[in-house]
Amino acid sequence: MSDGAPVLEFRDLTVALPPGSDRPLALDGLTLQVRAGEIVCLVGESGSGKSLAALAAMRLLAPGVQVAGGTIRLDGRDLAPLSEAEMRGLRGDDMAMIFQEPMTALNPQKRVGWQIDEVLRLHTDLDRRARRARIREILEEVRIPDPAGAAQAYPHQLSGGQRQRVMIAMALVLRPRLIIADEPTTALDVTTQKQVLALIRDIQRGEGAGILFITHDFGVVAEIADRVAVLRRGELVEQGPAAEVLNRPQHPYTRALIAAVPALIPPPPAAIPPDAPVVLKAEGLDKTFSARGTLFGPRRKPVQAVRDLSFELRRGETLGVVGESGSGKTTVARIVTRLIQPDSGRVLIGGEDFAHAKPAEVRALRRHIQMVFQDPMASLNPRKRVIDLIAQGPMIHGMKKAEAHARARSLLELVELSPAAGERYPHEFSGGQRQRIGIARALALEPRVIVADEPVSALDVSVQAQVLRLLADLRARLQLSLLFVTHDLRVAAQLCDRVMVMSKGEVVETGPTAEVFSDPQHPYTQSLIASIPGRDWTPPRVALETEGAP
Repeated sequence: MSDGAPVLEFRDLTVALPPGSDRPLALDGLTLQVRAGEIVCLVGESGSGKSLAALAAMRLLAPGVQVAGGTIRLDGRDLAPLSEAEMRGLRGDDMAMIFQEPMTALNPQKRVGWQIDEVLRLHTDLDRRARRARIREILEEVRIPDPAGAAQAYPHQLSGGQRQRVMIAMALVLRPRLIIADEPTTALDVTTQKQVLALIRDIQRGEGAGILFITHDFGVVAEIADRVAVLRRGELVEQGPAAEVLNRPQHPYTRALIAAVPALIPPPPAAIPPDAPVVLKAEGLDKTFSARGTLFGPRRKPVQAVRDLSFELRRGETLGVVGESGSGKTTVARIVTRLIQPDSGRVLIGGEDFAHAKPAEVRALRRHIQMVFQDPMASLNPRKRVIDLIAQGPMIHGMKKAEAHARARSLLELVELSPAAGERYPHEFSGGQRQRIGIARALALEPRVIVADEPVSALDVSVQAQVLRLLADLRARLQLSLLFVTHDLRVAAQLCDRVMVMSKGEVVETGPTAEVFSDPQHPYTQSLIASIPGRDWTPPRVALETEGAP
């Protein structure tokens, strides 16, 4: 850890929220330092104020959200009295931010090179040739393959990991003293995550920059942090060296967060009888996405997303589908739920081929397999009440409205929400509550199989633990079978009886979760497990207190 002077310093920072918010203060007396050459991880649940602290430092707070007290200093300089023109000069030159979602932060209509060049045009006197050389140099530094080609690409033509590297390149191109990284690895698979974290660590060591790293992933904290600060509803409840906070947490809230981190050691698998019926069977699935041009890019080569894939899922069993982005996991989920058609192969539900069923037969078979999507806000109609969203499936299948609404209310209770919540709309719920609503909707037709596509990837560890416990409980009570798609191997370790590891559309390894995790046979599986952030850190068993728990 660095002993340098503070690059960023919050002194008793208080940030007020607009009238009508869930609380008056987003940050209440935050005092925190980030020194040159160190990485400080700011952790806490959604709504704790982590991102608002970053936006306050950058002077990018939304209208109505304002600093109500305290100071923010950059290299000892108070930022409050600076004009907007002076702040624009500091952003990029002295401080930079890596945003969580690069597809939102990058302009989809501009090439990557143009967007990096814009930073250089605004902040330097370099001529065009020098700027082009610097763009290529910074893309090489962040280890993007084919820097010249990447500079000519549009954001959608790059992978998620490459887009995040572009964001890092834009933040680094002027060599700022302070870098703020807001959840930069949340949506990335473990191998890409490992590469990005290694890159950030190299920047810290090579450039001597101070880094404020915002995350809710304690595996990432264990991997990268020098110091840790824990926020709860705007208040700093604990801070200290990473080893101290991670292994000997003092505050009940910190203890509760760490206790919710999924362990890498799988629990005993569910006792599936050897004669348990096969409820879902895939035979020889193939899917190739044909070549096609795009509005902003050239014609691409065909991509074989799934190749000769077969598996069985028994009643009461959870089968995890794991692998990197682009491995074919979601394509499998969409094929077995008939959201897309395979080029060849069969999907058998109760012995009937769902993939090639006639339109008149699809509705009857679809009720046996339902899907929980990654983003419930995108999959729930914002104009319909929750009770109507849950009742919609049963009503389509002939159930009377009153009976369907009664079932919806009972399902809300089953997923541990109040039946009265059915009268509200999706935007009135938290992310974890919306995911419970998505689960209730999937259960409404009493399916044999639930396909869950990354259902907890964007949730805080405490909410994630609640949803995982709910899924495990529902599986045991209802004898559900789960096909669970995830890139989070910690989650797979805790929930899945078996795992199926995919790479480039093929299954490279499958078996009981405990066996695959303890003794992976395929080099790709070995690489995945070795890439898990904080793999060598075991969350301590801590005694939880009620007060202060999430």
